[in-house]
Formats: sequence, C-alpha cells, structure tokens
Amino acid sequence: MPTTTARPAFRIPRLDWVLTLAVLALVTLGTLLVWSATSHREDLTGGDPTAYLRKQLVNIVIGVVLMLVVLATDHRWVRIVAPLVYLASVAGLVLVLTMGSTVNGSQSWLQLGGMSIQPSEFAKLAVVIGMALWVAERADVRRSRVAAAGAGVGDVAGMLAIAALPAALILLQPDLGTMLVLAATVVGVIAVSGAPRRWLGLLVAGGVTAAVAAVAAGFLKQYQLDRFLAFTNPDLDPRGAGYNVEQARIAIGSGGLFGSGLFDGTQTRAGFVPEQHTDFVFTVAGEELGLVGAGLLVALLALVIWRALAIAVRTDDVFGRLAASGIACWFAFQAFQNIGMCLGIMPVTGVPLPFVSYGGSSMFAGMLAVGLLQNIHLRTQAAPAARLAPPRVLVTR
Repeated sequence: MPTTTARPAFRIPRLDWVLTLAVLALVTLGTLLVWSATSHREDLTGGDPTAYLRKQLVNIVIGVVLMLVVLATDHRWVRIVAPLVYLASVAGLVLVLTMGSTVNGSQSWLQLGGMSIQPSEFAKLAVVIGMALWVAERADVRRSRVAAAGAGVGDVAGMLAIAALPAALILLQPDLGTMLVLAATVVGVIAVSGAPRRWLGLLVAGGVTAAVAAVAAGFLKQYQLDRFLAFTNPDLDPRGAGYNVEQARIAIGSGGLFGSGLFDGTQTRAGFVPEQHTDFVFTVAGEELGLVGAGLLVALLALVIWRALAIAVRTDDVFGRLAASGIACWFAFQAFQNIGMCLGIMPVTGVPLPFVSYGGSSMFAGMLAVGLLQNIHLRTQAAPAARLAPPRVLVTR
C-alpha cells in the first residue's frame, strides 16, 4: 500500500546580523582611525604611510577566520575544548613571565616570529568560558537550572578559583588595566549566575580591601601610582604622568561637533597624543570626526553589547547564558575604561578599545568572542525549531 510522509517544517538558523554588521562597522571605522593616526608618523611607519593599515588588515583577516572557526564548531566541541583554551591561556601567561618582552613597564608580550602576542587578552575569554563551563557542568549534575536555584557556594568558589590563577599571573606582569577588566567580568558572571547579593557585596569589598593593601604594601610600581594621582588631578604633572590625559582632552575638545575631517586632525598629525593608534585611538575619532563620529563609535559598541546581552537572555543553556553575559561585561567595561581614560574620567591603564584599536591580540580575542556569541545564537535558534517541528506522520491508503 502506498504511503506518503509529511516532511517536518523547519526554519533555517540565521546569524545575528545586527551583531555582525555592528562589528564590521567598528572594524572598518577602527582601521581608518589607525591609518589616520599612523600615516603621518614616520617614526612609526619608517616612511611607509600604509604600513599600519596593511598590518591591521592582516589582523582583521586572521580574526575573521578565527571567528568563523568558532561559529561553525558544534557546541558540544566548544564545551570539550574550553578546558584546553583555559590551560593554553595560563601557559601563555607563564611564558610571558619567563621569556616575555616589556612594553611601557609591563612584561605582557611574547614575540612569535614577526608577531607580538599578548596572552592576557586571550585570558579574558578563557576565564569567561571556564567559569561558564564550571557552572554548566555542575548544573547538569544537579539536573537543575542555575537561574532557578541560584549559584551555590561550590559554584562561586569554583568560579573564583578559575579566575584566580590567570589574575595572579596578570598582576605579576603587572598589567593593571587587564586586571581591572578581568575583575569586572568575573563579578558580572557571578552576578548572572544567581549568586546572592550579599556574596557580591563581600566580593566587591574584598577586592577593594585587596587593592588598598596592594598600594600600602608597595606592590604597585611608581609609574602606576603616578597615573592614579594624575587621574585625580591631571594638572599635577602635565608633562609627566598627566601628559596623556591632558593631550587626549585637547585632541577630543578640538574636534567640535563634526571634527576636522579624517586625516586632517592637527593634534593627530603632530603626534601629540602618545599611543594614539592603540590605547588612545578614541582621541582620533573625537578630533577628526567630532562629537557625531565619536558618538557613532560609542553607539556601535553599545549595539554589540546589547546583542550579546540579548543572546544571553534568549538562550536556555546555562553555558551559553553565562558565556554571553561574561563577554558583554568584558566588552562593556573595557570600552568604558578606554573611552573614560581618554576623557579623563578613568585612570590611564593601557587597555585597547575593542575592535577599534590597533593590535592583533585584542582583535583575535574579540573576534573569537563574537564567534562564540554567534555559535550560541545559532544553537538557540535551532533548539526551538527542533522542539516545534511536527512529528513524522505516515498516511496509509
């Protein structure tokens, strides 16, 4: 007897195109700003105005490849590989302390052929996925959701232990900026995990106490203390520790509403702002694109953070929710720290602006995080489709 089979209806999963386009716009705008900041600096380019443009384009291509690899990887493999990523990041931080090179007072770089790698950038992502995996595995064992019951003592203790080793290695470099970003990210992930508020309060209080003790014990180097003093009063040492902030303010303030035009910023062309293509790239946007262009840059960053949070809210997977939330916290605090130090409302700590500043390590880590966000998004879309698909029906005549 002939039979017909009703095919199940399904929906093809799609990328989060808002996130994709926002990241693409940030990368494009950042490349133009880096080019503008370096094209007139013969001391940096050796007479080749497009030197840093070509280097940044190579960084972007590598970053996109890494993003696509993570995006296309089955989510089960992502969880399997997560511990290896964490161990690799810790190994990189150890190598930095034994054979790394020192830049601007911090021993944070590894020289691999013609490329410099900063393992602490990858440690941010490694800590996020490590904490998310820890809580997810414990939730699977308990057969309950963290959001419903809240994180227990073992969950929080495990997350802190996962973050503690990379944090200690980063402090030994010392890289205070990355440490601040990592601390904010850890607190954000613990908060999303459902930990009681009193634990969060104790955690923050403990962090403040540890910071005060570090200063009192002389753990911080003198130049780091000078930066904090200059943050409270930039006029205290305008030619020393306060020079960066003072010049950054002048550059941004001179841009007005619409800026002086790309490649036409007088402060940028003269090279008055140190590290303008990396840590202070936002000053190029403020001077050459004005308030409108700088505001667009901030809006694009906010869009990326919003999409990360939206992905976290929509997924039912504990690992995906915590990982996406941690990435959102990472991007949000690092962007605030970078832009804040350019405006003089945060101390100068030397962290790059995500997707905008020149540099391979920051670009690679950011693109890997975007790939993970898209991976979580695709899985979230596929899950409802699988649940809602009608059963196969056999019709017999």
